[in-house]
Amino acid sequence: MRRFFVVLPLLVALAACGSSTRDLEEPTEPMGDFRIGHIGVVAPNLQKLLVSRDATEEEWIAAVTTALGDRFSRFEGDKYYHLGVSVEAYSLPPPIIPGKSAVALNVTLWDDAAQAKMNAEPKQIQVIKVFESRISKNRDQQLTGLAEEAARLVEVWMREMQESDGWFTGSADATLPAAPTVTGGALPAAATDQESAGAPLSVTR
Repeated sequence: MRRFFVVLPLLVALAACGSSTRDLEEPTEPMGDFRIGHIGVVAPNLQKLLVSRDATEEEWIAAVTTALGDRFSRFEGDKYYHLGVSVEAYSLPPPIIPGKSAVALNVTLWDDAAQAKMNAEPKQIQVIKVFESRISKNRDQQLTGLAEEAARLVEVWMREMQESDGWFTGSADATLPAAPTVTGGALPAAATDQESAGAPLSVTR
């Protein structure tokens, strides 16, 4: 019985990692006045950790941009917000070799109307997959899965901040400015300062 309670949290974590995009198939629960404006993903400080297969900055930028776009384009609130993301570190172990698949991001959310950060310090999002069938997954599938789980955790964080700090509670009658959703690349000048601040992910074998 004692062993069961030790293993149970790990099994729950494993199940959660396998359902990173399942909620995207369900009706979208609104998030206040939130609507995505610009998604800026960069990776100037990217670190490869432990025994890992290679992945380029461009590959991580593309995967994270796609995952965030798929997740946040669902929301149709009355106010634009921008996401600034820096991919800091990753691990993509090959089959058989011991290790954890992982990625770390630093995330800053910007209020378009106020031209100001919502979070004073970047929020670090870490995904670490201990139990993963790397034999059945190739490198690209690993990378995509980590990006999708990271995007899910960004939404979890934003909803927590909505609950605790009153984010996304603007007037329902607000006038939505004309601003297209743009993905990839750096954010506009107002949102480019030190997106990558914060400690990088540390993963041990």
